[in-house]
Formats: sequence, structure tokens, C-alpha cells
Amino acid sequence: MNANFLPTTPAELRQRGWDQLDVILVSGDSYIDSPFIGAAVIGRMLEQAGFRVGIIAQPDINSPADITRLGEPRLFWGVTAGCVDSMVANTTPSRFKRKKDDYTPGGLNTRRPDRASITYSNLIRRNFKNTRPVVLGGIEASLRRVAHYDFWSDSLRRSILFDAKADYILYGMAEQSVLALARALQSGADPTQVRGLCYISRQAPEGYLELPSYEEVSADKQVFIKMFHTFYHNNDPLTAKGLYQRHADRLLVQNPPWPYATQAEMDAIYKLPFQRLQHPYYEQQGPVTALETIQFSINTHRGCYGECNFCAIAVHEGRTVRWRSPESIVAEAEAITRLPNFKGYILDVGGPTANMYGFECAKKLKSGACDDRRCLYPQVCQSLKPDHQPQIELLRRLRRIPDIKKVFVASGIRYDMVVADQLHGQDYVKEIAEEHVSGQLKLAPEHSEKHVLNLMGKPGGDDLLRFKKWFDTFSERAGKKQFLTYYFIAAHPGCSEGDMQHLKQFVSQQLHISPEQVQLFTPTPSTYSSLMYYTGLDPFTLKPLSVEKDISRREKQKAILVDKPASPPAPRRPLRRDGFHSRADEERRNTTRRKH
Repeated sequence: MNANFLPTTPAELRQRGWDQLDVILVSGDSYIDSPFIGAAVIGRMLEQAGFRVGIIAQPDINSPADITRLGEPRLFWGVTAGCVDSMVANTTPSRFKRKKDDYTPGGLNTRRPDRASITYSNLIRRNFKNTRPVVLGGIEASLRRVAHYDFWSDSLRRSILFDAKADYILYGMAEQSVLALARALQSGADPTQVRGLCYISRQAPEGYLELPSYEEVSADKQVFIKMFHTFYHNNDPLTAKGLYQRHADRLLVQNPPWPYATQAEMDAIYKLPFQRLQHPYYEQQGPVTALETIQFSINTHRGCYGECNFCAIAVHEGRTVRWRSPESIVAEAEAITRLPNFKGYILDVGGPTANMYGFECAKKLKSGACDDRRCLYPQVCQSLKPDHQPQIELLRRLRRIPDIKKVFVASGIRYDMVVADQLHGQDYVKEIAEEHVSGQLKLAPEHSEKHVLNLMGKPGGDDLLRFKKWFDTFSERAGKKQFLTYYFIAAHPGCSEGDMQHLKQFVSQQLHISPEQVQLFTPTPSTYSSLMYYTGLDPFTLKPLSVEKDISRREKQKAILVDKPASPPAPRRPLRRDGFHSRADEERRNTTRRKH
């Protein structure tokens, strides 16, 4: 039996002597018992607190067999689409069906339904009438908790709580709020008092801010922009007010966020008994590609003060960075070395951005994130004071652990922070270049043109070129042939084909590469860039923007950057009398013609 995993089969319940679970989690991912998998973390937290928890991963939505196999929970159902919004997981930026899914057994995209949170919630209610509360969580529900633009239907949609007919949403990183909800339901207390929770009501709570209604934002794009500003600036636990938004005759109520996890709370999460494996029940259906990376990787911190306009991390994880203690991280690395298939390589030590470990703005920690400025844009704020020494020391400690051959930093690096760190910035690049690169290091400049970067909330190219110079110098001194890998975005609001031509020149002349890591901009819910895409306006100035929405022209922007120039023709040998260079050339005539 699989006593070291959370149960997912009736046989595992019988093994434990359980006749009913307190909580059943339903996930769009296969069950991987890892601290990188949200459903596993929530399940382990509840288990640690004494609740009986089971997981049903990727249930068949056309049959009651999967969703009913663990019975009905005593307290609540927890539903998540998985680690990725299901529409992003299932559909390309050009709205084609994706063939692969890294979180599905066998790697084929055959098990995760579109709008999985809604589908699974309806599946539960179809098979269990008048059941216990259905609670949505994970990034899909978190980013769709208020009225939002949905790229796939090209429309504004209601809060996902209404469409899913669920009872609650736990938004953000919900380890502590899910415990508070479970205890409230167990004791009979009012669950609507839990912070970090959304619910539907007929009455507005006292002291909460009213967002423009769903009907108002659907009718007026500038009202939608106003709504999003208020929503965005009420996500910091130190300053946020509760919000409510009318949808017809009912209200979506969002309680203030749960306080950010303390270092002790974060360390406690990573002490939980994760197996770092796929559950055997699902492993029989095929391996999951995601496990190849996350099994031997370490998450050191949460949150991001980069606030790129196309990124949802600020809304989901928060704008304040929290980090684990070095002792906790070292202990996890030592545990990884004891895994039977460990080969000596830690594949990644990082977070949303690798080099945000170990420092934060003192003002932000005391008073919350600023409403009128950002930490890194348009330049690194003087109050932030980047300091890479804590991560340098951490990486050196990890390298000294017996049985570890190499520790890699595979998460992206924010190069403008490195350049702004006058004390330790170059030391950090030297450390990374000499010890922690597996051939390539990831950077995400995204573009070269200033007006496009301004709309993205990204820095300019000067810091990028300085970082590149340092990296190339230290790599050469170390005798290592290694490279920088750059991520770029095509068809972001405000970006034209001419801008992509200029970017092509920049990467060719300044970076000396022919880029391959180029993605089409995808308007994901609850980001400023999606606001630009939908409204055609700069949300900070209300000036009109050019927004490319035609799929073929969006693809053309990407092609400008990735298409390689044709190679010059090779010198030709004299022709034979029959018009061919050789008999082999004659035999390849048709093939040659097709190629040309």
C-alpha cells in the first residue's frame, strides 16, 4: 500500500481504517507529492493539523467512477485546476489545442478539461446533491475571483465563484487560510470571517470597498480599468481593505488577504513529509514530465517585486518577497540527496525570480507595498537596496553538502537588480558563472524598444548589456563555454511589426544570437497587460494603444524574430553536359527542387 502518500483509492482508506475523509481535494494535475504542487502542499498542511485528507487527480468528467470513489467529505471539497490555469495549459496563444501536458501521465494533453475549476465543481454537484461546501483554490480561481477579461471567449466574465456554483474561494497562497476554514467548518463557526476568502452574499460587509459592478465594467472599458486599479492595490495584507462587487442581485465579497507567511511558517511547510514522487496509482498510467525538474529542485522564496505588467505573480503570490531560512533549505537539499535516484545534481535553487532571495524593502515590510511606485520600475528604488550576498552564501553552503556534485540556478535572474547591487552584484555574477550554470543561464529582457518595455513595466537594455559583459568575462576566465538564454514576447499591446524588426536588429547586433525562446503574448486574467489588450488603452494614462488581435499578424510578429535569414548559396561546380554535377545530383533532382 501507499501509506506515505495522501490516499487516492478506497484501498488506501481501508488501510488507514478510515470510513470517511474530512477533506477531498480534486486537482487538474496528476498527484505529485511535492512542495512545488499546490494540492499536495494544501493536503499535507491539513494532514499535519490532524484532518483526514484524500486526493482525486484528473477525474474522468464523463463518469461518476473517479469523483465518487472516496465517498463524500465531512467538511469540504477543495477544487483546483492545477499548477497552471487550465485554459493556458490546454490552448496556445493562437487558440490551438496543445498536444502536451507536463502534469498529465504520459505527457499527453488528454485529462485536464477546459475551465477545470468550473467543470470539477459541477461534476461534484452532479454526483453529490446538497453536498458539503465546494472550495476553489489555486491560480485559476485566484486570478478569476472578481470580474475579469477572458482571452479565450474574448469577453468579460463574472467571478468564477458564480460560474462554478461553488461556495468559497481561497485566493493566493492558502496554506494558513485553508486551516482556518477547516477549523471554522469543524467547530461550526462562521467561515465567512476567514481572511483570504471570497464568498457570495446579499449584503455588503461594513467597511468594505465597493468595486464597480460586473454590469458596469461590462458596459464601459474605462470603468473596468478603474475597477482593476482598486482590486490590484488591495492585495497587500498590511494595507488591503475588503472588497465587494455586485453581480446582478448578488455580491462577490473578497475578505482582506491572509497575512504573508512568516519565515518559521514557510520552513514548517518544507518539513512536511513530501515523497517527491508521483503517486503509484497515477504512475501506472504513465510518468509526468514535470517531475523530472521539480524532484531535484528547491524553492527558496515566494513573491516578486518585479510587477511585470504581463505577469500574475503580484496578484497571486504578492509583491512582498518572503524567504526560507538557510537551515531549512540546506535540510531540504540533504533530504534530496537521500532519494534513491538522485545523481548528485540540484537542478534549480530559486523562486519566481532567482535573485530575490534574502532582502526586502524595510518600508514595505513595515507599511506594505507602495501604491504610487514600484520597486524595480522605471528603475530600482533606492529603498530596496538589493543585496546578493545572502544568496551567494546559501549557494556555497549547498555546494559543500556531501553527495552534491553541482547546484544549478535555472530560474530567471533579474539583471537590473544585479547591476544595482554595487557591493555584491559582480561577485554574484562571478559565483553564478563559475559554479551554477548548466550551459545556459536564463534572462528575460522581453523586448528592446523603450515604449514597449514601458508598457511591460520592464527595464531597458543598458543593464542587460552590462550583465552580459560581466557574465561573458567571468565565464571566459573560468574556461567555460556557456551562454545566456533570452526570453522575448511578441505582440504585446503597443508592439508593432516595426518594433519586432528593431528587436531583431538588437538581438543580432548587441546580443549576437538568433533567438528561439519567443512567445506570443497571452492575455491571462488579472494582469495589467490583459487590461491593455481588452481595452486598447494604457491603463495608467488612458491613451489609446495599438493592440494586435489578428492571429495571423500576431504570429507574423513572432516570425520576424525567429525566422533565420537564408544561407548564401554554396559555390557551384561546373555542370556536366547533361546539366548535373554528378549522378548523385541527378538522383536527388526532385528532392533538390522541393527544397528550393
